[in-house]
Amino acid sequence: MLRVERLSVGYGDARVLEGVSFQVEPGKMTCILGPNGAGKSTLLRSITGIIPSSAGKIRFLGQEIQGLKTHQIVAMGLTMIPEGRRLWPPLSVQDNLELGAYGLSDQRQVKERLEWAYSLFPHLAKRKEQLCGTLSGGEQQMVAIGRGLMASPKLLLLDEPSLGLAPMVVREVFAAIKKIVQAGTTVLLIEQNTQVALSAAHYGYVLERGTIVMEGEASSLREDRHIKEAYLGV
Repeated sequence: MLRVERLSVGYGDARVLEGVSFQVEPGKMTCILGPNGAGKSTLLRSITGIIPSSAGKIRFLGQEIQGLKTHQIVAMGLTMIPEGRRLWPPLSVQDNLELGAYGLSDQRQVKERLEWAYSLFPHLAKRKEQLCGTLSGGEQQMVAIGRGLMASPKLLLLDEPSLGLAPMVVREVFAAIKKIVQAGTTVLLIEQNTQVALSAAHYGYVLERGTIVMEGEASSLREDRHIKEAYLGV
């Protein structure tokens, strides 16, 4: 579904990504692990057209998308949930969700997507009229994911969805992400919580200092000595 080939990205003279290659299979959850500063968020921003690449190719559904505008990429069925959620605090939960459906003209489809979001996060259904700025961090993350789903994406990019959340909330969020994949949406996950990511994903890549240094089935990566020592504290 998504194929990245020898992607390089920099800010001025500083090279952040160097020759990164990976792929995301349809119907699966793929994770990219790595420490702070490895270039994980830069990678997602490049895929979505926010940051231009200096070399390499990005193919989504067989079409090269580097050079396209972000709104064109979104219209193809690729949506990103950014780190930090980027919600509209003065607006209600439902208003924030409906903003994710700005490209849909069929109100019946919008209603169906709302029902899907509320079924994933029943807690939000009770707070649909509450202002997003008054929600907890976990509730805001649920709204951010729900908003991303409103566009009916084929591929959902998630940037650090567990960041700053309590363990119980992380479990709830990842249970919903698994349901999203089971329902047919492909997911690319960027995550520092290695244990949670490898427990949820099918396949994983490790990004260090701007390059892919390891890849494999998630179950195999959990047992790898380097992963255990560097990311799991074993």
